Amino acid sequence: MSKLDYPKLQETLYREILDNGLEVFVLPKPGFTKTYATFTTRYGSVDNHFRPEGQEARAVPDGIAHFLEHKMFEEPEGDVFSRFAEQGASANAFTSFDRTSYLFSTAGDPLASLDTLLDFVQNPYFTDENVEKEKGIIVQEINMYKDNADWRVYFGLIEALYEKHPVNIDIAGTEASVRSITKEQLYDCYRTFYHPSNMTLFVVGGIEPEATLERVRRNQARKTFAPGGQIERLFEAEPSGAREKRRVVKLPVSLPKCMIGFKESGPFPDGEAGIRRELAAKLMLDVLIGSSSPVYQRLYDDNLISDSFGHEYNTGPGYAFTVIGGDTRDPDELLKRVAAAIDEAIKNGLPQASFERTRAKKIGAYLRMLNSPEAIAGEFTRYRFKGGDLFDVVRLYESITLDEVHDRLRLLGDDGSRSVCIVRSDAE
Repeated sequence: MSKLDYPKLQETLYREILDNGLEVFVLPKPGFTKTYATFTTRYGSVDNHFRPEGQEARAVPDGIAHFLEHKMFEEPEGDVFSRFAEQGASANAFTSFDRTSYLFSTAGDPLASLDTLLDFVQNPYFTDENVEKEKGIIVQEINMYKDNADWRVYFGLIEALYEKHPVNIDIAGTEASVRSITKEQLYDCYRTFYHPSNMTLFVVGGIEPEATLERVRRNQARKTFAPGGQIERLFEAEPSGAREKRRVVKLPVSLPKCMIGFKESGPFPDGEAGIRRELAAKLMLDVLIGSSSPVYQRLYDDNLISDSFGHEYNTGPGYAFTVIGGDTRDPDELLKRVAAAIDEAIKNGLPQASFERTRAKKIGAYLRMLNSPEAIAGEFTRYRFKGGDLFDVVRLYESITLDEVHDRLRLLGDDGSRSVCIVRSDAE
């Protein structure tokens, strides 16, 4: 067990890599009654074409990572949620573009729930019957999201930005892809991506590090795993520029929704270089068009945006994109005004004072986040899988320059990388 001290943050992190390759982190938070744990695999919706070490490459149906997440909670005697409830814990899971995470939260005995978390994730139970039953459930979920305007405008934008990269595919897949999933494919993906060497366990809260790590060691020592290996993710070359400039979706909404996207071209570095780029992009967006910016205030005063208006920077294996938008009475006017604000900022630069103020605000929000076990666990693993360290964020924020922020801003000026997706009523 190694001990990592972060004196400026008054945090101490404990880390151990077990013999089976599982990386375990424990972050004690003295005085906290709640414990939160995540058991996460580097496996998300974009991993639909891959080559396990020493094996042939294979392509699997879209949405299989999400399908696998659903099925992991089922056991021969029922589902695992009731067992967590008996232990005074609540459990959940999620699948994103690049990871799948299983988690629990408890104010009771965290070690019992930790055993439950490890055991159910490492004991898959798939049958032809329960796989077939799940297909109907997930298809119903997919159809439900077809009527969700926020979901449609967001994924409609990604589909407009990307032509080849599987980030353009709904995380749940399509009805056809879900219907084609087999038990054998689920087991194949499980064996490939759910090996301990491809996973990270993170535990944070009112726990004692050595007792927690000893419980994990004993749990893993009871189990036998085949040797793990490297996994090669295979992606088609993504053309530069946006796939299409404009997409309009008709749904019965009272107010149109408009999202403007900006697609980046590679390379997409990992580690500190990648984290710096992400933080610089988020700083740039906040200075340019965040809720404290003059641009935001003008758009709000002119009744072009509401509190739903915001921005996002999303990056992962082989992709990075920026999203700006929200509800608006006039999507085309909003698009014109946002484009003009970007052009003006590129020409004249962003104010140094606004940059410094926004950076201080970001650091403050980060420090407040360290009081939330849930936020720490989610963010720590996200940064870890990108080759970074959550507890190094303050140092990186402090060292980012306005020139780096301007580098990110100039990427928004490329019209060829820009798309817009609009959701509006059939009546319009």
